[in-house]
Amino acid sequence: MDTAMNMNVVRTQSNDIVTMLKSLANQDRLIILSHLLQEELNVSEIEQKTKIVQPTLSQQLMILRKNGVVTTRRAGKQIFYSIKDQRFQTILNKVSQFYQ
Repeated sequence: MDTAMNMNVVRTQSNDIVTMLKSLANQDRLIILSHLLQEELNVSEIEQKTKIVQPTLSQQLMILRKNGVVTTRRAGKQIFYSIKDQRFQTILNKVSQFYQ
């Protein structure tokens, strides 16, 4: 391994780290976030791109909002989602590299 874990950071930030990892520990949320890495999307665009049905999609987006992972922007009647916490971009890109 090229870098050692800083145990003080793990100890003091463990709640945040666990919340972050739990946010990724769901197939639907991982797929949603992968699409949001590319661009800001509204709910119908997310549904179309991910093929996740509306009730499940709404539930997963609510979890991502509650955990501070995504943010919303209203434009008229539409709500657009984007990744709020840029650390997720780094994590998702690293995971993608791991599986290439």
